Amino acid sequence: MPSDAKILIVDDHEDTLYALENVLAPLGHRVVRATGGDEALKEVLRGQVALLLLDVRMPGVGGLDVVRYLRGLEQTQHIPVILLTGFGPDAALTANAFALGVADLLMKPVDPWALRTKVRYLYEAQRRHHALEAELRELRALVKERAPDPALAHPDGRVPGRRRPEPDPRPPREGPPEPGEDRREPGKDPREPHEPSGTQEYH
Repeated sequence: MPSDAKILIVDDHEDTLYALENVLAPLGHRVVRATGGDEALKEVLRGQVALLLLDVRMPGVGGLDVVRYLRGLEQTQHIPVILLTGFGPDAALTANAFALGVADLLMKPVDPWALRTKVRYLYEAQRRHHALEAELRELRALVKERAPDPALAHPDGRVPGRRRPEPDPRPPREGPPEPGEDRREPGKDPREPHEPSGTQEYH
């Protein structure tokens, strides 16, 4: 996530947008406004939105509709959303909002200190999430670069380019061994005495 990632505030009342901008100003983050659901979606799809403060009831596309659309797209499904409502507690609204995975549902007028605290935490969490994703992408690329090429592997496990020793095609010699010739069986201890083959006459 870029260091200048923006916070998007969405409400159809100018006075509410102005109040939210004043509340968030001490955090030092870039704040962008939208006055409706359609405008909010266009702004999110432009990218670099770290957090969304969204009014629930607006003409046309409402807040819950915006959240449903964002959760359906891979590039926007993890953007944290704080929903704002001025119509008091609503059990059905609360259930639907948290079922869509919103970070919080706040009543207007919001407490400035509480809102800044929530926004600061969510913005930092989103920054860490993007940093971790970037590190994972770098690690996967590094592992892929260092992985052995499957085309170089031999199907029977032999090392490419190394030839196995071929058996001696000559038949075994009969008769007594030549001077210096060793006909002991392979793997036999060379310290054991050699047993001559055949019979020998003693005079």
